[in-house]
Amino acid sequence: MQGLKRKLVYVTFYELIGLCMSTLGLAYLSDTQASHTGPLAVMITTIAMLWNLIYNMVFEYWESRQRTRGRSVARRIVHAIGFQLTLVVYLIPLIAWWLGMTLVEALLVDMAFIILVPCYTFAYNWAFDRLFGLPKSAMAPA
Repeated sequence: MQGLKRKLVYVTFYELIGLCMSTLGLAYLSDTQASHTGPLAVMITTIAMLWNLIYNMVFEYWESRQRTRGRSVARRIVHAIGFQLTLVVYLIPLIAWWLGMTLVEALLVDMAFIILVPCYTFAYNWAFDRLFGLPKSAMAPA
């Protein structure tokens, strides 16, 4: 599977799993009900989904211009950490506003996700590539 179809399948399942994790995780970490954190998780998921599409397009553009093809562990780690760090810039102010806390408190709440999401992203990408094969950007030229 390649192209836009691959990206849409990838991001849909990635974010559905992420939505479940973030609703429950935010409720636990902020000591509130999942009914309060659910809408926040939907906003976070929507932002993450859009950013995921953009980030992966940029990453694959960069990847397609690299001399070494394939997805090494190092490249997967860079991808996962880069995605999470850039996403935090958008999410910390939203979390602070929604939960009525300072940016520092929101950062502390989000620290669990900052650690968990790159691990999840790494594992998800590995499994997705094993299931659907590598994208063209990671394949050796014919």
